[in-house]
Amino acid sequence: MPALVLLGAQWGDEGKGKATDLLGGSVDYVVRYQGGNNAGHTVVVGDQKYALHLLPSGILSPECTPVIGNGVVVDPAVLLSELSGLNERGVDTSKLLISGNAHLITSYHTTIDKVTERFLGKRKIGTTGRGIGPSYADKINRVGIRVQDLYDESILEQKVEAALDFKNQILAKLYNRRAIEAGRIVEELLGYGEQIRPYVADTTLVLNNALDEGKVVLFEGGQGTLLDVDHGTYPFVTSSNPTAGGACTGSGVGPTKISRVIGILKAYTTRVGAGPFPTELFDKDGEALRRIGGERGVTTGRDRRCGWFDAVIARYATRVNGLTDFFLTKLDVLTGWEQIPVCVAYEIDGKRVEELPYSQTDFHHAKPVYEMLPGWSEDITKAKTFADLPKNAQDYVKALEEMSGAPISAIGVGPGRTETIEINPFL
Repeated sequence: MPALVLLGAQWGDEGKGKATDLLGGSVDYVVRYQGGNNAGHTVVVGDQKYALHLLPSGILSPECTPVIGNGVVVDPAVLLSELSGLNERGVDTSKLLISGNAHLITSYHTTIDKVTERFLGKRKIGTTGRGIGPSYADKINRVGIRVQDLYDESILEQKVEAALDFKNQILAKLYNRRAIEAGRIVEELLGYGEQIRPYVADTTLVLNNALDEGKVVLFEGGQGTLLDVDHGTYPFVTSSNPTAGGACTGSGVGPTKISRVIGILKAYTTRVGAGPFPTELFDKDGEALRRIGGERGVTTGRDRRCGWFDAVIARYATRVNGLTDFFLTKLDVLTGWEQIPVCVAYEIDGKRVEELPYSQTDFHHAKPVYEMLPGWSEDITKAKTFADLPKNAQDYVKALEEMSGAPISAIGVGPGRTETIEINPFL
């Protein structure tokens, strides 16, 4: 039962799309198990660049069946737009499967998300404004709309009216906005339902049957470990579980069927949105990482905050996910520095701390303790094996591996599909 989980080991944007796409030719199914169109993946195939927001990266591999699992929240307008864009570029999207139990993001979710964030002012969380949080809130409050509801107009009407009873009170009395008409929402959703009907399936059954038949299934997380609603830097997190446990609840596949858990690590660290970030740089080094690494959010368009590699975070990701491997990305971005600082611990209230503090207050006050590693100036983008890397680059990778607590089995040395060194193949 070769089931693999591939997830972000930092704050997201680590290069999961490239890693997933690298495996796509050997994988039968690629499953998005949480999040929504707040997660962006950039995949480079030849001279073509694809920006995916909701669709699994495996959709670019013709042999692969891409699956949107029950743990994802789906904005049907975004889904259809993304499918249309890929079809226009000659990508076959007909094999896509969408769980009938996945929850929908409606236009009232995006409205609530945006007005709430504006209302919070300086206390805002830094959401993408795409309705992700409000949709998950409705799911937990049991007033959510699921994909399967699109095919029973009576149930859909009842659910939309129930959801809007309360939301319209908030919009009118708190935010001074006009109430949303339930009938308009129902009509809009029914139209989407007919367009996505060919893709809807019992994906839990499909995936478990596939594993029983010996097929290879890859579970692809959005965002990253430190954005997990339970295990991340709360409240500056997403509204779902990008960690490995989320792959099970978000797909309906049990944990005993997971054979390998791969964490994606950037060779430095980035973050989008608000919240603590101990190694963040505000100097020319930070600007250089942002410029050379092309650090701009695929989905948000926002510049990413940049900092040096944080081994404390990497160790934490290894622990909470049970990581078996790391895929280290963007090593090439560090070419040119004479010395590269790596955060090996934190200083909190004058004490050295080597594990991520559970206290939000302590983490806010954490100062990085750096160890300096020698850099390299040679171009590494043509390297095909670990031995092709300059010695200092090899030593950097080995040091990160030792500090992080799991073997580095692949290294990204450039943005292209082929610019990857495989040390220990994942399959």
